[in-house]
Amino acid sequence: MIDTALDACTAAVFEDGRALSVRTEIMARGHSERLGGFVRDAVAEAGGGFEALDRIGVTVGPGSFTGLRVGLAFAQGLGAALERPVVGVSTLAALAWSADDGRGATAAVIDARRGQVYLQLFRDGAPASEPQALEVEAAARLAAMGGPWRITGSGSALVGGTPDAATTPDAGALAALASVFDPATNPPRPLYLRAPDAIPPTRLPGQARPPAPVP
Repeated sequence: MIDTALDACTAAVFEDGRALSVRTEIMARGHSERLGGFVRDAVAEAGGGFEALDRIGVTVGPGSFTGLRVGLAFAQGLGAALERPVVGVSTLAALAWSADDGRGATAAVIDARRGQVYLQLFRDGAPASEPQALEVEAAARLAAMGGPWRITGSGSALVGGTPDAATTPDAGALAALASVFDPATNPPRPLYLRAPDAIPPTRLPGQARPPAPVP
């Protein structure tokens, strides 16, 4: 299982719900530098080598654009090299499952910055709403309806939850979902809920700036 979507870098090997090896570190940046070593060490500790893996799970977002690309590229490359299926796991679903194995009514909320959150509601682990990018006020209203909801994720306190809620998915929850999801219907495709913050340049490197308009 590979997760670089949020504020952690995680590589873990599970077998029949049992953790054979987990490597994880909280980090906002630097996933690309750490992930390869984490995967190598997790597989080595688990035993059996890379050939013993029967599938690869990876978080698909929502989350950091850069982090998502790092994890997805690595997982897809590893899957192609080993000829193993790669399964995409939503970070929102994984957060909900991390809260008491997804039992009950759970609102998974990720702080998306700029006054927004990513939010999805779940009942007993099954989606009860579509994943959405919402203004904080709108998300708080939604989280107050149809509940009470157990609120988890980095955006918990923004919508009326507790500030000590989990901010990253549990490795066991990620592995549990990756083991039951169908790769055909859960591909390793990024889940983007809003456009990237960066915008393409208006001119090529070395290209002269356009002349200023004549007043």
